[in-house]
Amino acid sequence: MAYQQAQIPVQKTEEFEHLRAAIERVFAPGAVEKYFKKLQSADVHIRQFEKVLDERLLEQADPLLDMAGRSGRQLYDSLALSDQALIREFYLERIEQAGPALRAKYQKIYRYY
Repeated sequence: MAYQQAQIPVQKTEEFEHLRAAIERVFAPGAVEKYFKKLQSADVHIRQFEKVLDERLLEQADPLLDMAGRSGRQLYDSLALSDQALIREFYLERIEQAGPALRAKYQKIYRYY
């Protein structure tokens, strides 16, 4: 039997969806390279989601989030712990979906050390 993740209901739907949509936009085919360049110039590894929020890198790569009036960090902090875990998992899934050529080009941000 294959692994199936348990479905956890989102508690703060509006904030969750706002942040999820920003992550989707950042990882869209036309925008992902811009985001990777921002990570590389800030010397932030891609899996350091908390640091990404602290450095406001999502806002720099996504103008809609930047104009929304609340930062990615503020949205994230307003979420319940279970919602935070879901959004982190969503982000980590998206970084693994980057193509091999893009991952090779930006291997520095994908390193674990």
